[in-house]
Amino acid sequence: MVVIDGILTEPGWQQTVVSSGFIQYQPRIGEPASFETEIRVLYDETQLYIGIRCFDPAPQKITARLTKRDSDLMEDDAIGIGLDTFRDGRTAYYFFTNPLGTQSDGRLSDNGRTTDPTWDSEWQCAARIGESGWTAEFAIPFSVLKYRPGLDQSWGLGIVRSIPRRLEYDTWTGPAESYTRVSQFGILKGLDLTTAGQKGAVIPHLISRLETGTDPDVSGGVDARYALSQNLSAHLTVNPDFATVEADQEQINLTRFELSLPEKRHFFLEGSEIYEQRIRLFYSRRIADIHGGLKFYGKSAGWEFAALSVQSRPGEEPGDRSANYSVVRVKKDIFQSSTLGFLAANRMTGGKNYGNLGIDLVHFFSETFNLTGQLALNYGDYDRGNLAFFLRPSYDSSTFHLHLRYTYLGKHFADNGNSVGFIQDDDRHELDSALSKTWWINQRGLERVEYDSNYNIYWSTGGVLRSYQIDQEIKVDLLNKISGEIEYQKEYKLYEKEFYNHQWGFSLGYNTREWQSARLRYTFGRNFDRDFRLVGAGFNYKLFRSFSIEYELNRLWFHPDPGLESTWVHVLRLTNYFTRDLYCKIFYQTHTAISKINTQVLLVYRYQPPFGTIQLAYQRGSTRFGEAGDRDHTLFIKLTYVFNF
Repeated sequence: MVVIDGILTEPGWQQTVVSSGFIQYQPRIGEPASFETEIRVLYDETQLYIGIRCFDPAPQKITARLTKRDSDLMEDDAIGIGLDTFRDGRTAYYFFTNPLGTQSDGRLSDNGRTTDPTWDSEWQCAARIGESGWTAEFAIPFSVLKYRPGLDQSWGLGIVRSIPRRLEYDTWTGPAESYTRVSQFGILKGLDLTTAGQKGAVIPHLISRLETGTDPDVSGGVDARYALSQNLSAHLTVNPDFATVEADQEQINLTRFELSLPEKRHFFLEGSEIYEQRIRLFYSRRIADIHGGLKFYGKSAGWEFAALSVQSRPGEEPGDRSANYSVVRVKKDIFQSSTLGFLAANRMTGGKNYGNLGIDLVHFFSETFNLTGQLALNYGDYDRGNLAFFLRPSYDSSTFHLHLRYTYLGKHFADNGNSVGFIQDDDRHELDSALSKTWWINQRGLERVEYDSNYNIYWSTGGVLRSYQIDQEIKVDLLNKISGEIEYQKEYKLYEKEFYNHQWGFSLGYNTREWQSARLRYTFGRNFDRDFRLVGAGFNYKLFRSFSIEYELNRLWFHPDPGLESTWVHVLRLTNYFTRDLYCKIFYQTHTAISKINTQVLLVYRYQPPFGTIQLAYQRGSTRFGEAGDRDHTLFIKLTYVFNF
């Protein structure tokens, strides 16, 4: 029996095979790792156990600051495990921890090109710092994974270790073009696997809301998931609660296009990576609060399938109706590590349907050269100008990227498509190219130099030049942990008249390779016939091991400014982890141009992490992006419990 305490003392660890020989992914790809790493693997009928020993000659320099679940743990010393349970070279689960035992998990798809950090499951890990480095133990239940049961099964296994003070990533196999490249994982052989015993879970919740000037309100709902087989699962939600979701952070938008906002609602987050596309035919933020919904996800014999259907509540505006949203996604493995996919998304309201249909391709000719493409058609108020497609060949290595993309968007593609998708603009023939290169210097005070460039131009479908844009950027990391960045952008835009915009940006940062860091930014230029200046600053700092501060400031001036659009945006986050599963978060933001002040205080106790929780939340002001709002003092209490069966 393995006790998950971060100490590899059980007899099983001593008797199993030890594997090592890690090599660098960066800075010097293919060279032996600076410090040795050893891995051990055990399993029983219910769980997979992985023990890792990370040697370090200076354990006092080990970085271990992040305590929030699903943080980017690669900013700390960390170990990540990738499990390609179907050994298809395309998809994988990943599990990370740092020397504090903080957990991060998610899924990889498209051979590691798409990462979904929103997938959550119940698993265990622990870690300890010692005299020779640090150790970690993982216990991953088979019930949280999809796989093929049977004797003598083989899984893909990827292991990555980060050493941030050296800007170093080491991998167990390689040399790899990326540590997320699933097709370059190693192999875990000889697994005799049965169907997992645990079939599902029911997660009811109860919410009480007290708001100034209104009567107390109590409501409830339930989420449930059930494994129809080891490869297929169903998810149900009834009356889900989105009230305690953190507010959308205000942003400075110098374009005339809609901003894409991240999804934060759990029902839409889990498994969302399968819907990711360059022409986004499904954008879950189009869906408001919902009465309920049903999802299915499965993978078998080279086919991956997902579907969801939800019924939204009527909107707050007069005339807004309830709507049904249905999405189907199918992907087929082809060749060695390529995929061919289909997606259909539909919105039905008032007896009328709006939606998008499309096929997409991700084809790897080699580990470095790939081709992506997509063809889409939609329907709604317009039956012409509703076609879109793109082709994008790309070359990617560990230090170099080059792509060329051609995109066509019909004249009314966004008019139809934005009922369920996210199309910033349409009516265009577009050419886009990008080149980026990284040089590792490691001498004369220089550690790393990165160059990025992007060229974009598009015409209307009638042949009128509508835009061109040139972006140039160079970043420098010094050995003393100071970093700098210079950006230049020049663009032409045709709207009601011709506009010639340009801007210069200068950034300075300290220790930006780790979470605890500080940064300054100054940008100036001309934007749609107005001069502007934009000053940004921010820092992340841990006052104590459990208490962290994140602050971000943006100050924008326009000249002339007839609409009083110059603004201050302040964003402050305070987080205190009393334990790994008991924490308090304070979120505060202001946006002076829209007179917005929003405050949230959230106290969470996870007694059945990550899903069983008690939450106490205070909120004032609107949580919606770009909206001042007039919500008065509101207090939420939410209780959630998990019944496994």
